[in-house]
Amino acid sequence: MTTPEPDTRRKIQSAQQVAQAAQAVRATGGKVVFTNGCFDLLHAGHVRYLNQARALGQMLVLGLNSDESVRTLGKGDERPLVPQAQRAEVVAALQAVDAVVVFDDPTPAALIEIIAPDILVKGGDWPVDKIVGAEFVLAQGGVVLSIPLVQGLSTTAIAQKIARLALDKSGASRSM
Repeated sequence: MTTPEPDTRRKIQSAQQVAQAAQAVRATGGKVVFTNGCFDLLHAGHVRYLNQARALGQMLVLGLNSDESVRTLGKGDERPLVPQAQRAEVVAALQAVDAVVVFDDPTPAALIEIIAPDILVKGGDWPVDKIVGAEFVLAQGGVVLSIPLVQGLSTTAIAQKIARLALDKSGASRSM
């Protein structure tokens, strides 16, 4: 008999729920790590990045840009490709992620102040001095890190490849 998989959607929580859980982790001497992003079309680079982030502490909180927030980032009108509820469920299913909070603001600054992580991380395309929330985390005695990206792996590149393939296919069908 197989054991049913746990419903990882329980990891999708409000900022206040995560702040309480983070406080409990810190009360036992643990470190809370925070990262954020769109995580549209999850790929191996995301997984490696999140595993590295989780290894830095005892709890990894992932702030997920809402659909509206993604649209404000200039990634194009067609983004996100995957709706926020589905993106949240996918990242919540990752073993490295302890909690997911969806946020509507253009940046996670307010969320970072509510959760008050000990360690703030972003991908290597973000220099530490440009990471939103860095000033707050550093002022609280925390650490801010930029984790190197896996070269050649990006959601934008995947989306562009899909668009090229679709265009090639539609062009080929018109010429027949």
